[in-house]
Amino acid sequence: DLMDNFTVYFRLVLFKSFYPVLQRAIGVGSAFEGWSPREQDFVYRVLIPMTPPRGHSFHLELETAEQRHGRYFRVRVQLECTCTREQQGENMLCFLHHPEEELRSNQDRSLLDTLCRGSYLDVHKTARWFYQLVRAVWPALPQSHNWHLVLLPSKRSCQFKVTNGRESFRIEMLFGVQQGDSDIFVSSQPRGAGTPSTVWPETYAVAEMKFFKYIARQAPPDSLHLRCLQFFTRVQLGIGFSTYTIKTIVMHLLNTRAASQWRRWHFMRRLVDINMRLRLSVIEKRLNHFIVGNRRLPEEISLPRDVRVAEPPNLFHRLVTDSGAHFQAVREY
Repeated sequence: DLMDNFTVYFRLVLFKSFYPVLQRAIGVGSAFEGWSPREQDFVYRVLIPMTPPRGHSFHLELETAEQRHGRYFRVRVQLECTCTREQQGENMLCFLHHPEEELRSNQDRSLLDTLCRGSYLDVHKTARWFYQLVRAVWPALPQSHNWHLVLLPSKRSCQFKVTNGRESFRIEMLFGVQQGDSDIFVSSQPRGAGTPSTVWPETYAVAEMKFFKYIARQAPPDSLHLRCLQFFTRVQLGIGFSTYTIKTIVMHLLNTRAASQWRRWHFMRRLVDINMRLRLSVIEKRLNHFIVGNRRLPEEISLPRDVRVAEPPNLFHRLVTDSGAHFQAVREY
C-alpha cells in the first residue's frame, strides 16, 4: 500500500516533466519470496522500473570493459524528435530542433542535463533525485499521519525506515531499466565496491521472485521448501557461504525435484540434499547461476535470448583461481 501511494504521488509530481517515468514497484528479495533469514534483518526491497520521458529513449549498452564477474551495462539516453507531436498540439518543444535559448526560456531541462553524466544515466544522481522525491512526497501520503520517516544513507539506492513507535519497517528502493519485455533488468543494486556511477549491473531478482511464486502455486499446503531455505541460511550465518549461495542451491533443487517431495515428512531428506549439493559444489569448485543459461525455467519467466542461451556463470569462480579460498571453503563446510 505504501509503495502504491508513493507511485501515485510520484506520477503527480513528475507529470509532464523530463525525468524518468516511474512504474509500479516490484517486491524482490527474501522478504517478498517468503524466507528472510532472521526477522530482525527484514529489509523490504522494491525495484522501481523507469521508462524514458517524452522526447527521450533509453538504450542499454553492454559494458565490456568491466572485468567483474557478471554482466554490466550503461544506459545511454538519446533525444528523440518530437516535432510531429508539437504540430498535433502537444505543449512541448523539440529538444533536437529548437534553438537552445528558446528551450531554456520555455521548457524544463532535458534528462541529459539533470540525471546524466555525459550521455549516460548516472546512478548516484538518480539516487539523490529519489531521496528528494521521497522527502517531498511523504507529507502528502496517508501513512505520514501515523508513521515517522527516517532517510538512511546510500549512494546507489534510496533507503529509509518508517516507524510508529510499535513497529518499524526498513525499505530499500532500487531503480532500473527493463530489458525489452523480459523479467531481466539492469538496476542500481550495488555489486562490489568501486562500481562506476554510470554502470548498472544486470539483476535477476524479478525472475527469481517469479520462480518462488510459481513454486508456491505448485506446492502442497504443507510444503516446507521455504522452511528448508530459512533453516539452512540461519545455520550458516557467520560462515563464509553467502545466503545467495544457499538460495541458489535450493532453487536448483526446487527445479529438479517434484513439489510433492517437499512435504513435512521430507524435511530431513531435503536438508540432506541441500547439504550434499553444497559439499559437491565446494569439491568441484562450481555452482552454476540459477537464471542465466537455465533452459528448464517455467515458461512464465521471460528471459532475453542472450541470457537464456548463455553459459551459466560459476558462482564459485573464486575457488578455481584461489587455492587458499578453496581450502577455507572446504574447512568451513
